Amino acid sequence: MKYFFLTAVVAVFFSSCKRDFEPPVPVNDWSLFLSAPATSLPSFTRNKIEGIYTVRDGSILFGNQAAMKWSYTKTGADTVFQLSLFSPLDAIYIILEGRRLNNDILLNGYWRRNVNVETGKVRLTITAANGATALLNNVTADSIILSGVYGNTDEIPEVALSLKYLRPLRNNTGFEILAHRGGGRNADLLPASENSLEMIRLAAGFGATGVEIDVHQTRDGELILYHDATLNERLIVKNGMVGPIENYSYAQLDALVQLKRGGKIPTLRQALQTILFQTPLRFVWLDTKLTGSLENLRALQKEFIQIANANGRQLQIFIGVPTKEVLNQFTQLPAYRNIPSLSELDVPTTESINANIWAPTWTQGLQTEEVNRMQAQGRSVITWTLDGPDRIDKFLNEGSFNGILSNQPSAVAYYFYAKQ
Repeated sequence: MKYFFLTAVVAVFFSSCKRDFEPPVPVNDWSLFLSAPATSLPSFTRNKIEGIYTVRDGSILFGNQAAMKWSYTKTGADTVFQLSLFSPLDAIYIILEGRRLNNDILLNGYWRRNVNVETGKVRLTITAANGATALLNNVTADSIILSGVYGNTDEIPEVALSLKYLRPLRNNTGFEILAHRGGGRNADLLPASENSLEMIRLAAGFGATGVEIDVHQTRDGELILYHDATLNERLIVKNGMVGPIENYSYAQLDALVQLKRGGKIPTLRQALQTILFQTPLRFVWLDTKLTGSLENLRALQKEFIQIANANGRQLQIFIGVPTKEVLNQFTQLPAYRNIPSLSELDVPTTESINANIWAPTWTQGLQTEEVNRMQAQGRSVITWTLDGPDRIDKFLNEGSFNGILSNQPSAVAYYFYAKQ
């Protein structure tokens, strides 16, 4: 079993001077959890732990209610299952791993406030008397209570935290929680670089069912993940390379460029392989930033849709059409009206290219009439990039969207799963 360690480097700006800060790294040192007798949880036990919980102790930090859901990442034959807790306050989340020790269930990990560098350890237990006996025997428990402690930074956790099972999660069939830039921006103070393979692996743990990723093309035609048009210190470690990313070959980028928070600039092929074979993500929005032909992009989309189908994997991949320039290239593709696509343009344009999804910005409001028109035609509607708990709550309660793209997928996850 591979255990996670929270690593992050965050950029904070004071006036015009940028300084780098590294939030403390909670070390996985709970001796009971790491002891030899502690073993992996059965899948049926994990499934029965999911749900909406009332926060009894710890509500000052985590709110009065939380949603808990499992995700996983795979590396070869090794699968790491993680239980995420999503809170309505400041997009706080907890990520835990679970083990069985005798008749108890141990949950060990860390909490993080998404709006700053606050973090700390979390240690929770479901005792035999509080539901573990039933859960470990594939029986629905009369009551599930998680009790334990949390702390700040790398300190020994001592503050009481307890949660009691309230009801099942809302079914998310047909609704997409999409994480921006592969899982989050560098500015979001996360433990990986935006649009990196590691960020993609983290996305499901943040609550995402899918990701938006930014696609550029190198000088030699390799499709890569990178948001900005140029190499710059916001995204990469300073190395003297500047200017449009399209001016460089992939070999140059791979050999000489280090992403700001670790890792290399990945190819789109590497990203799709990671999504398909290492995560439970089911939706990919290819935010197209190409300036020329989309033939290579379409070929890769088609290839991975076929691979996903052959592997019995539910994975939708959509070519994004964000501008008129990309639209002109998209309509040059053979049978473009049959290509899975997502349009950020107006409703008539979306209809003209037969896009599967219309994606208006949240700043245009709920647009109930337009949303209903699109859905009546069999299209889905996803709004972007929606952040802030109050705004997310409003759009979920008053709107009728089929998905939300956000820099705070954990907040979207809470409000969606907790909605009755």
